[in-house]
Amino acid sequence: MGFDLILQNIARYIQLNKTETDFFISLLRSKTLKKGEYLLRHGDICKVENFIIKGCLRVYTIDENGFEHIVMFGIENWWVSDLYSFLTQMPADYLIDALEDSEILQITKENLDRLYEKVPKFERFFRIILQNAYIAQQNRINQNLSSTAEQRYLDFIKKYPQLEQRLSQKQVAAYLGITPVFLSMLRRKLVKK
Repeated sequence: MGFDLILQNIARYIQLNKTETDFFISLLRSKTLKKGEYLLRHGDICKVENFIIKGCLRVYTIDENGFEHIVMFGIENWWVSDLYSFLTQMPADYLIDALEDSEILQITKENLDRLYEKVPKFERFFRIILQNAYIAQQNRINQNLSSTAEQRYLDFIKKYPQLEQRLSQKQVAAYLGITPVFLSMLRRKLVKK
């Protein structure tokens, strides 16, 4: 598994010399997941931060009625984990599984702390990543509170055009907080417009 994609991702925010790059790469481990395989289960402790090289993952919960609520999808060049569990080392609230065969690079919390000590500029990198994740989460919450289902769907396909083709209608509906039947009605209505 190559490291080009993760190094390009990092280079957007910080510049590394060869020694720093080699040290960072030495802290990573690669993992492959088959479609349907779990990366994290509810109640487990999230011990790694994950960078997606190839594939598609979802982060979600299942409520007491058995309904899935997808919090986020992760595709190539994205970071994914249960951040609360990772940072606090408390049991995870979320499940993470592969929607496609996937390849990821992982860094443990211990290795991330070592990286911060030896290459402090990584604190800047992960701060920016966390800030961006927080902003995206706040925007999503605001959208869910103030937008119609149609507006949420249109925003989803505009913001993530590459995702809709990779996901089932049920998965898109679970992300939007609507039923697959309602999503189907929305799609038909939009085609007629």
